[in-house]
Amino acid sequence: MKEQEKKFQENEEKEVEKSTEDIKEEKTKKEDSKKEDSKKETKKDQIEELKAEVAQWKDKYQRLMAEFENARKRTAKEAVQRYDMGAMGVLEKLLPVIDNFERGLDAVSEEEKDSAFVQGIQQIYKQLVAVMEDLGVTPMDATGKEFDANLHNAVMHVEDEELGENVVAEEMQKGYMYKENVLRHSMVKVAN
Repeated sequence: MKEQEKKFQENEEKEVEKSTEDIKEEKTKKEDSKKEDSKKETKKDQIEELKAEVAQWKDKYQRLMAEFENARKRTAKEAVQRYDMGAMGVLEKLLPVIDNFERGLDAVSEEEKDSAFVQGIQQIYKQLVAVMEDLGVTPMDATGKEFDANLHNAVMHVEDEELGENVVAEEMQKGYMYKENVLRHSMVKVAN
């Protein structure tokens, strides 16, 4: 009986030991699976964080590129405006030269118009006008048109029944445009 009890006790101890090992093994598996799950969650979290950071950097990059493009366009536009302002200053100083050519050619008598000197002056005048047109300077034709304070400078007022109200009766000094800007206002007489 003692032997049987001993065997029984040994079997029981083995079973307890075995069940203890099983429990330990099960605990280890659960812990390992928890660790794997937490690793997966941490990896997912890290991936999400990285994606958010990439999106943030991409947004910053796109905004910076748009800002750079706007600055480049603005700088180019300002450069053109500075050039136009400088050109207008020089071209405005040439307008009296054109006026003097026109006055001189108008003062030539019919007999002298065929002379080589007068024809040479006419050619120089035509060349100067062509160069001005190539640069973007065009004369305004104000006679018979409605008075516009943006284009015309009224220096006289006349009564004329044939013309309507606020109509330019006569252009006393020709006005010029440089591209879309007024280079010199037309000096005009306004009717009624």
